Amino acid sequence: MYKTLYEQAKNITTELCEKAGLKKGNIMVVGCSSSEVAGSRIGTDSNIDVAGAVFSGIYDVLKEKGIYLAAQCCEHLNRAIIIEREAVKDSDIVNVVPQPKAGGSFATTAYKTFSDPVAVEEIRADAGLDIGGTLIGMHLKKVAVPIRLSADHLGEAIILCARVRPKFIGGIRAVYDENLL
Repeated sequence: MYKTLYEQAKNITTELCEKAGLKKGNIMVVGCSSSEVAGSRIGTDSNIDVAGAVFSGIYDVLKEKGIYLAAQCCEHLNRAIIIEREAVKDSDIVNVVPQPKAGGSFATTAYKTFSDPVAVEEIRADAGLDIGGTLIGMHLKKVAVPIRLSADHLGEAIILCARVRPKFIGGIRAVYDENLL
C-alpha cells in the first residue's frame, strides 16, 4: 500500500510541475489529510506512515527540480506552513512544532525531514496540491487557476490542483503577454 501511495504521489507531483510550468526556486504548497488518503474522514485517523509515503513521493520530485515544498498544517495550528528556512528568508517565523494530532502527519513528516525547517503563518505559493479537502487556497498567490490532472485521487482522497498567473490589469482592449500565462 505505501509503495502505491508513493508512486501515485510522485506521478501526480511530476504532472503538476509540468502543467504548472514550475521552475527552480518556486514554491508548491501541499495540504494532505492522511485520514482521507487512507479512506477515513479528514481529521479522524491521522497516519504517520501514510503521510510518510505521500510526502516522500512529492518531496523526491520537488527536491530534484529545486522546487520548495510548503507543507500546510491542519486547522489546529491555523494552517501554518512548514518549509525550509532558505525559502522564506524575509518571513516572520512562528514558534510551533507540528505533531500528528496537532498539525497533521504530513506537516510532522515535513518538519522531521527538512534540513532546516521553520513554521510561518502564511506564504504565497506558485502552485498547490490539495489532498483530501485541506483548503490550501489561502497560501496561493493571486490569481489561482485550476489544473486537471490525469488522476483525481491519491489513495482514497480527492485531489485538487492549482497554478497561479499574474493578474490581468486593464479593460477588454488590453493586450496581454501570453508568455506570462
